[in-house]
Amino acid sequence: MPRYSTPLTEEKCFVKGSLTPFLGENVISANDIPKLEEGPTFFGEGEYNNIEFIRTIDMLQENFHIHDEIIVGKLHSLFTRTAKKWYYKMRQDHAKHDWSWWKSEMITKWANNSWRFEMVNSFESATFNSEKDKPLTWFFKKKSRLSALHPDMSDTMINIKILRKCGGELEHSIKCRCVEPCSTEDYINSMEDIITRTRIGKTCTKIPMKSKMVPKISREDRRPERPVLKCHKCGSTSHLASTCTKKTQINEAQVIE
Repeated sequence: MPRYSTPLTEEKCFVKGSLTPFLGENVISANDIPKLEEGPTFFGEGEYNNIEFIRTIDMLQENFHIHDEIIVGKLHSLFTRTAKKWYYKMRQDHAKHDWSWWKSEMITKWANNSWRFEMVNSFESATFNSEKDKPLTWFFKKKSRLSALHPDMSDTMINIKILRKCGGELEHSIKCRCVEPCSTEDYINSMEDIITRTRIGKTCTKIPMKSKMVPKISREDRRPERPVLKCHKCGSTSHLASTCTKKTQINEAQVIE
């Protein structure tokens, strides 16, 4: 039997009239804590967002008072593919550390210049296309990229930068409807309403004109017609006037006379 320096009394272990151990008033039940395996994952490939992953884990830790040991112990299931290989290598080289240390290492590893360059290009190149993009998906994807690049940027500034990628006419229409201060949801709702009810932001499709059928002309038909060579005395096409026999006969008759 283990020995305790201070004996545990009944008041400290159980609530009167109950057989359930007393854990305190502010402790959340284990059933209320979400399973981290079902939470966010980070793979570290392509267009990833490591800042969003870190913020999500911090939010869960704050809301449910999750200890660092639980978070660090679940990192092997939260990391996938390339990030999981990196985690195993770091765990082998640096042993056990708390969640704040892992956050710092993730920012050093994954928020590098190459990643920033790709994120900036993705944000600048993708403009809104009303025929292909949905406002809700497009807007939040843009916002996720900017939030990853500039974690401290305000929502107002992020929304302004996103509206500039909508095109001049659509951007002006959204700003006329939304008066500051305006939330992201207000911008998206106005954007959806404008696209649904008006032609703003849509490209005009030209209807092809019905062209008249022009008969094809062969190469032989395109060549100009050559004049027919013939004798201008007798009209025959077998010889020219210089070799015409009728001319010779006429000359002989004249000589006889």
